[in-house]
Amino acid sequence: MRATVYKSTGSWYIVKDDEGKMFNARIKGKLKIGNITSTNPIAVGDVVIAEMENELENTLTIINIEQRRNYITRISPHNKNQHHIVASNLDQSLLFATLKDPKTSQGFIDRFLITSEAYHIPSIIVFNKSDLYGEKETEKFTEVKSIYESIGYKVMSMSIEKNVGVEEVKNLLKDKTTLLSGHSGVGKSSFINIIFPELHLKTLEVSDWSGKGMHTTTFAEMFDLPFGGRIIDTPGIRELGLVDIPKQELSHYFPEMRQLINECQFNNCMHINEKKCAIKSAVENGTIHMDRYISYCNILEKIEEKSY
Repeated sequence: MRATVYKSTGSWYIVKDDEGKMFNARIKGKLKIGNITSTNPIAVGDVVIAEMENELENTLTIINIEQRRNYITRISPHNKNQHHIVASNLDQSLLFATLKDPKTSQGFIDRFLITSEAYHIPSIIVFNKSDLYGEKETEKFTEVKSIYESIGYKVMSMSIEKNVGVEEVKNLLKDKTTLLSGHSGVGKSSFINIIFPELHLKTLEVSDWSGKGMHTTTFAEMFDLPFGGRIIDTPGIRELGLVDIPKQELSHYFPEMRQLINECQFNNCMHINEKKCAIKSAVENGTIHMDRYISYCNILEKIEEKSY
């Protein structure tokens, strides 16, 4: 039997077969999945091969996994030296961000985009809570929109509170499998509740003491959209560390840098102190935005050297 994983709760998975029937499933023994090492052998979005374990209890045993078209990972919340596959077989990723209550840092946005670039997953950035904008936030949104749209990303503005821009964002999801992500408190669960009011997903206010959102989702879960397509809801991510990206490759995942890399004098140019660096020249003449270059430098500094 062929089935798709809709939810993982640790040792058990909820899967749906090609006829639309739901089952509880689990792995018996060890599954070999190429050279991928992660804390979870199977992720939401995976297509698996399973056989009936117990018809009365409606349970399956997963015996194999089909090759993933793509997948996206994060550092394991339990071990920073391991990674955790968030979801697989995606058409796009949608990052919820906010400029206020809580404020999403540009560094976080850039790390998310780099991860999506590394796994060949197109990204959309949606800034929620536009109803809270004053003059300062309105100017900031115009600037941020310009930065990211100039390098090929779609940037949307939305207010769930005032129902502004919500339909436009929903239209982007039609007939696609979309990963929804972002810090807790940015409105992800509220957005899902608009599409599926019957789910009553728990939403929490931003915690006053930290300015960061509180966690509301524990496990990744996939939902079929009533208008076609599927969304995967992920746990609110406080920090998004980059997994398995060597320092030498980091600039390849900045689209505006990628097209200039071959113009640097040195093949192994890190775009920091080297002479005749096309990236630094582009920053100086404004072709590459200074904020993105600062992000690159900060991320480069934090990547731990490994022997790849």
